[in-house]
Amino acid sequence: MVSSEYERRIAARFATFDQDGNGYIDRADFNTAAKALLAEFGTAARSDKGQALYIGAEAFWQGMAGIADRDGDQRITREEFVNGAVKRLRDNPDRFAEIARPFLHAALAVADGDGDGRATVEDTVRVLKTLGADEEAARTAATALDADTDGRIGETEIVTAFARFFTVPE
Repeated sequence: MVSSEYERRIAARFATFDQDGNGYIDRADFNTAAKALLAEFGTAARSDKGQALYIGAEAFWQGMAGIADRDGDQRITREEFVNGAVKRLRDNPDRFAEIARPFLHAALAVADGDGDGRATVEDTVRVLKTLGADEEAARTAATALDADTDGRIGETEIVTAFARFFTVPE
């Protein structure tokens, strides 16, 4: 992949995390994502699912900060993201799954309307759009996640795909 394509993909990944668009990733971005998901699915913040989502968001933030916040200012700049998070996570995609899993598990629970541990493709589209994907990208991604075409997406599929999406090859 040419460097400019790699840079474009990195910028898109960074923008996904930078929920407020202020040029860096911080704890507030993870809380914003959690709050938006709860609002989208009408889930109370103080419910068990709401609390699990906020706890998952905090764990995700702590994991990302631990591998990328090189100067310890509790913010991840684009440079720190590229040179820290992306590089380290590309070298060890399982680490990414490990730090993302609590948030993804809780987000799946919020989107899982019938409690069977899986979300519908349509609810997955809603999650992706809420987190910043445009309609087309969200629909394409959600459809691809449903590898067995049963209309449902489980945690293993989500964690694996999420890790692949954010561990950008050069």
